[in-house]
Amino acid sequence: MARFAKMWQLLFGKPLDPLDPRTRHAIAVTPLLAWVGLGADGLSSSCYGPEEAFLALGQHTPLALFLALATAATVFIIALGYNQVIELFPTGGGGYRVATALLGPRPGLVSGAALLVDYVLTVATSLASGVDAFFSLLPVSAQAFKLGTEIVLVVLMTGLNFRGMRESILVLLPIFIGFVVLHLGLIVYGVAVHGQHLAAVVPEAVGEAHGMSQAFGPLVMIGLLMRAFSMGGGTYTGLEAVSNNVNMLAEPRVPAGKRTMVYMATSLAFTAGGIILLYMLWQAKPVEGQTLNAVVFGRVIEHMGLGSDFARNALLAAVLAFEAGLLLVGAQTGFLDGPAVLSNMAQDSWVPRHFRDLSTRLVRQNGIIVMGVASVIILLWTHGQVAVLVVLYSINVFLTFSLSLLGLCTYWWRRRRDGGNWYTHFGLSALGLSVTSTVLVITLVEKFMAGGWLTVLVTSAVVALCFLIRRHYDETRALIAKEDALFAGQPPEVDPTTAPATPDPSQPTAILLVGKHRGASMHALLWVNRLFPGHFKNVIFLAVGEVDAQSYEGAEHLDHLRQTIGTSLQYYVAHCRRHGMAADYRIAFGTHPIAEFTRLAETTMDAFPNSVCFASKLIFKQVNFLTAWLHNQTPLEIQTRLHVQGKQMVLLPMNVG
Repeated sequence: MARFAKMWQLLFGKPLDPLDPRTRHAIAVTPLLAWVGLGADGLSSSCYGPEEAFLALGQHTPLALFLALATAATVFIIALGYNQVIELFPTGGGGYRVATALLGPRPGLVSGAALLVDYVLTVATSLASGVDAFFSLLPVSAQAFKLGTEIVLVVLMTGLNFRGMRESILVLLPIFIGFVVLHLGLIVYGVAVHGQHLAAVVPEAVGEAHGMSQAFGPLVMIGLLMRAFSMGGGTYTGLEAVSNNVNMLAEPRVPAGKRTMVYMATSLAFTAGGIILLYMLWQAKPVEGQTLNAVVFGRVIEHMGLGSDFARNALLAAVLAFEAGLLLVGAQTGFLDGPAVLSNMAQDSWVPRHFRDLSTRLVRQNGIIVMGVASVIILLWTHGQVAVLVVLYSINVFLTFSLSLLGLCTYWWRRRRDGGNWYTHFGLSALGLSVTSTVLVITLVEKFMAGGWLTVLVTSAVVALCFLIRRHYDETRALIAKEDALFAGQPPEVDPTTAPATPDPSQPTAILLVGKHRGASMHALLWVNRLFPGHFKNVIFLAVGEVDAQSYEGAEHLDHLRQTIGTSLQYYVAHCRRHGMAADYRIAFGTHPIAEFTRLAETTMDAFPNSVCFASKLIFKQVNFLTAWLHNQTPLEIQTRLHVQGKQMVLLPMNVG
């Protein structure tokens, strides 16, 4: 066991103390690092989004100028909308929190489900595109190994994210910088070389649009542009990432979040728009086994006249390697944001509460595992085909964008009587909503039979499952609330002159593990007295404050956790002392309740040798996979651990219907 623990620490890092104020500062990320970790998804989409958009134009390539301008403008429109989200929701939550708070829990659920599917597709699409870019350098016969490579990379990324957000970003930082520098240089050079031709670009684009309008009608021309624009919808993915993870940024969070959005929007608008412009200027055509980026950058590099084939091939290899690497970094966003959305939804009981759990490295480990497993499944189903993945990807991206911007429109419209510049915010939100909803409708109609139906089906299935989970939690919570109501109020008054003194370690002692539900804990205490009348002279209450994603959002949450647990324990102690039993309590805090409870029980039983542990266990009349999955087995696992050490623990059943 000790050897396994050492190996685990070597792979995933040493445990962090969640109660140490320095820990939060150590794991918080600056805007620059957030741009890498959260913005890489958006920037990496320039490796496949512009290609899908440009190819949709067919022979009408001069229209790519309008497409490039529209792409850059859309990036800033969406970014401005999410700046408002950062201001209104500085603790994070992004599209899910916006839709829940401003439109209601059901639209929030739809947004959350769409985000979950979206982030799984973020991982799958980014890695598949990255492998495509890398395999563009290899012979066509090597294509057979792409899928296996993608699955291996998912496993490696999953392990890397167990170490924590900051560490995973630092590992990937050189790749991000290399991509930015190389692409900046190639785009500027590729456009500058055609400097003399640039003056004719606008007239050619206008002439092409006019010619199409004359031949087929203006609606056909606009429809072609909108279709191409929609097919490149994957370009805008990742722009919501910062608003989901504002709580991970260094203080002050809101200005840091806005600065990160500026970095993201500027870099993505320049890169995506610039690449579309290069396609048009260099008349890029598809080549089997190569991405369109590989084709156009190969031509640009060849024009540079580096002197030898080796130098040209080496530079192109570096460009494509950094594209592949950045797409790998882009997958990081899915591993960061997916668990964050699951955690927020778990807080509202839409998904199992296990997704709020933190590992010893203070990462949402259960969510990371789900992202990794689901990504492998979708890669196997689609065989890693980027064209299919991008279609699945874009629909949910724009569904979330549209719900978020609709929520912002609703918010600012309700505040119109408060004065101020509400109309500016409303106008920006409405403009963004018109763009994103139009793209959503076109993409859904255009690609529904080509695979879009699967996105709708999977997202609907996630929504239906969340409704079942929420209903079960609500029913269970209502049943337990009845028990809690029996013991509501302040601790009973105790006469200090007649109450027992400090617990005597030599006397029989009941050690009671208590949780957050007072009714369940009192149920166990009353049954101990009923089963062993007059036997136990002491009662020691053990409680663990679980530091999960919700309680770790800020120091005020941890203080509230301490206060809540302390109040409950004082109630139990007062009840025992009033009834003639000496009582005391012990508290621990940590991310792993089972380990903390076991450690507390061991030390307490050593201090009170004549003792037995007790805990209440919820019993459901209908036991199925869902009930077993939704409720942790903490008492049973603690009992098993103590029994292995020869220590006694009794579980007291509590029927909850």
